Amino acid sequence: MIGATSFALAFSLSMDSFAAALGRGAAHTRPGLPEALRVGITFGACQLLMSVVGWAVGASFAETVQGVDHWIAFALLLLIGGSMVRNALAAESDDGAAAKRSGWLSLLATGVATSIDASAVGVGLAMADLDIVVTATVVGLVTFLMGFGGVMLGHAAGPLLGRRAELIGGVGLIGIGTKILLEHLKS
Repeated sequence: MIGATSFALAFSLSMDSFAAALGRGAAHTRPGLPEALRVGITFGACQLLMSVVGWAVGASFAETVQGVDHWIAFALLLLIGGSMVRNALAAESDDGAAAKRSGWLSLLATGVATSIDASAVGVGLAMADLDIVVTATVVGLVTFLMGFGGVMLGHAAGPLLGRRAELIGGVGLIGIGTKILLEHLKS
């Protein structure tokens, strides 16, 4: 059974992709199914792969840091979540400019940029009690759906939701980090 933590993590990680997809959708006069699929697949694949890469790096050092792994996971999630919150609350956003670039290279660069947090979270996952295959797959699928939906909703709702989506994602990552820390401190 897929745990609530995996879904919460996937939802949180997908928020920056959702915000970018909203921006891309808002930049198109009539975003359609092909663009939504292209964005969803690219963002979902990047999130899945970056989660696994981060996990692989973290797993190679897991034995060395086993005594403080919960603190490392907490710190990484706090930093990433805090960065997302800071970006969401910033006075200016470059979402509109990023959304106007629509080529494959630009889309891939956006996918990788919005997935860097997934690689850092993957490092923390190597130290947590989560199945990486299930978790990374859930992260990829949820991000696909959020990217797809973001493009489709972007034309109407992009300017309204973009910053709030990233804020919710950042708060979610901080919450997951806190949960990991508290669970380890209780045992």
